[in-house]
Amino acid sequence: MTDVVSRREVLAGAAALVLAGGSPALAQTPKPDSLQVGKAVFSSFPFAALDVGNDAGIWKSFNLEVNGIAFKGDAQVQEGLTAGSIDIGLGSGPAMAYRSKGVPAIAVAVMAGRPLDMALVVAKGSDIKTLAGLKGKRIGVTTAGSLTDWLARQVSTGQGWGSDGVVILPLGAMETRVSALGSGQIAASVHDLTEAYEIERVGKGTILTLFGDIVKDFDTHVIFAHDNLIAQRPQVLQRFLKGWFTTVAYMRTHKDASIKTIARVMHVDEAVVAKSYPADMAMMSNDGTFSQAALDVVRKSVADLGMYDQPLDPKNMYTTRFVPVKV
Repeated sequence: MTDVVSRREVLAGAAALVLAGGSPALAQTPKPDSLQVGKAVFSSFPFAALDVGNDAGIWKSFNLEVNGIAFKGDAQVQEGLTAGSIDIGLGSGPAMAYRSKGVPAIAVAVMAGRPLDMALVVAKGSDIKTLAGLKGKRIGVTTAGSLTDWLARQVSTGQGWGSDGVVILPLGAMETRVSALGSGQIAASVHDLTEAYEIERVGKGTILTLFGDIVKDFDTHVIFAHDNLIAQRPQVLQRFLKGWFTTVAYMRTHKDASIKTIARVMHVDEAVVAKSYPADMAMMSNDGTFSQAALDVVRKSVADLGMYDQPLDPKNMYTTRFVPVKV
């Protein structure tokens, strides 16, 4: 009788688990932690690592449910962090200044260094063949105070024209800037390298120069985390960063699969992504570590953009609490 009763108790317990929402095995699996992640732009090879991680099942392996949201520039990502609509932001080095303006988020890891993935594009058939031909001309960027804004200014300062040797025109998305190139509204536009190769492929523009040839030290892309995530769910943030750099390692050894995902996300031809793959992977960080030389240039970039009228305090720019990340 004891054996019968025990078996009945076991069966009753199993039934209770099923009624509660699953089998005994499933009941032991914790619910994935959800994260809302904002991208400064959708058309960026480095930012598309988020999607590669999803397709490869990497986020799932870290028990994370990662939802990517595309914005139209750094400023909008910082607005999303301020509003609390996103937990993590994928943005640029200059955006590290926003914390000093009250944004409740801070850079927690470097995503990519020197801007090997950024290019300056002119219209197809343009008579501008060198940077010298851009003096006094209009250059299209995403938003004011963005990475593309600062890079456009480097053209002017690098040519010895000062900060106002070119006219910066914030135009938002890639399509708008390409259209402005075609209509002659602007003489050049700053783009992600993969975008630039796609623009060349469809015959709407030509790469004039690569910014990796102009800027030698820089944190082009960084990962921001909301203060609430850091304070209340630091282990979740740590898992996200571990998942991110596991994804980067995966991208280095699974080129074809990564290219397929990135091409789909960016709406470009796979051959175009394959062409930019070497430069993009060369700038991707393996562990998120910050470089002092790069940070010094980022601090200067903030001053160049007029985003802050005082020297930035490094404590308000980034934290090394979560890096380096060992994969």
